Amino acid sequence: MTLTRRVATARDVAAVDALLARSYPVLLKPDYPPSVLVTILPVISRAQPALVTCGTYHVVEEGGEILAAGGWTRGAPGGGTVTPGLGHIRHVVTDHTRTREGLGRRLMKDIMEEAQEAGQTRLEALSTLTAEPFYAALGFVSLERVDVPIGPAGLRFPAVRMEAPL
Repeated sequence: MTLTRRVATARDVAAVDALLARSYPVLLKPDYPPSVLVTILPVISRAQPALVTCGTYHVVEEGGEILAAGGWTRGAPGGGTVTPGLGHIRHVVTDHTRTREGLGRRLMKDIMEEAQEAGQTRLEALSTLTAEPFYAALGFVSLERVDVPIGPAGLRFPAVRMEAPL
């Protein structure tokens, strides 16, 4: 079957939600202790409808099944500030049964090109510990380890702030 990348729509929210819910627990397990995963997974494994429908979030599908998703925004995660020229990578995931097939790389290449065409000169990613090598292979440089506040309860999620020039 043929892989297709397209801009996500409101019709994709449930499928992206399902992709995150089935893949993040498997993908993140080797790099995070159970005590972190039990509190964080219910929050990060949910699709954000406003993000999915923002116009810069994409899905990669095959035969109607979404196998990868992700995008970028001008504003930082959590409704953060907009810095001219700086885009933010958002909620990237590949189906855990289809990793190492180039789906994520293809998606990120398209995201990076789109962000550059929109006037961004660099991209920042708050990477999971698991995805740090993936982003590094795409030209992102690790800047610092951070604890990202997640959700209204102020949960803290260990991540790596990374940046790449466009």
